[in-house]
Amino acid sequence: MDPDRLSSAIVDLVDLVERLRVPGGCPWDAEQTDDTIKIYLLEEAYEVLEAIEKSSSTDVCLELGDLLFQILFLARLAEERNEFDLVRVIEKIKEKMIRRHPHVFGEVKVDTAEDVALNWAKIKKSEKGALNAASSLENVPVNLPALLRAHRLGERASREGFDPPHKGQTWDGVQERFEKLRSALAEKNKDLIGEFMGDLLFDMAGLARAWRLNAEDVLRLANQRFLERFEEMKKEQVSCPGKRDHQPFGES
Repeated sequence: MDPDRLSSAIVDLVDLVERLRVPGGCPWDAEQTDDTIKIYLLEEAYEVLEAIEKSSSTDVCLELGDLLFQILFLARLAEERNEFDLVRVIEKIKEKMIRRHPHVFGEVKVDTAEDVALNWAKIKKSEKGALNAASSLENVPVNLPALLRAHRLGERASREGFDPPHKGQTWDGVQERFEKLRSALAEKNKDLIGEFMGDLLFDMAGLARAWRLNAEDVLRLANQRFLERFEEMKKEQVSCPGKRDHQPFGES
């Protein structure tokens, strides 16, 4: 990577964002706030994810640019309020990454990726301070998609030494939840059905994590398979109007 080209590209994009915000720039951009931009930030992040899953390097490149623009825009809004600027954002993340990689930039020795993750959690806990250390699970963002948050909650609980062997990590634990849900369905108890269904989903996320999978990714791919099967079914019905496929979408 050419450092001069990189510096020039970043400065040019920062200048572009400023041009959009100043008087005489774009009326729409001038009206935006943190609250309005945060939605676009989330949308662009998901579009990056979709491009990665499609293995399209062209789309990944374009979507990363869109995401970067939202980040620069938010930094510009903060700069206008005299809170911080993009330089400070970059400096802070550089400091954090050096601090959290003592096995690279310090004398700490690690043997596995698991050692790195555990050491990362300890460093992060010390950064939060004793006051917040006990609530590390509470620091998992509430606005994460529910399955992804379940994954992160279980992950952090595991790093804290709390990883119940019969709740979500084993097939036996998942089956136990199934049985509770089956009983609630037999009783037609809507409240219990909702409760046990939620517990089952949480435990399934734990089971996925035990196999080094992420429930959010697993479900997103299942959604895509559903869409593909649905489109195939529609094509078959168009080509064979008299044919009706009664096979459930969830089965193949």
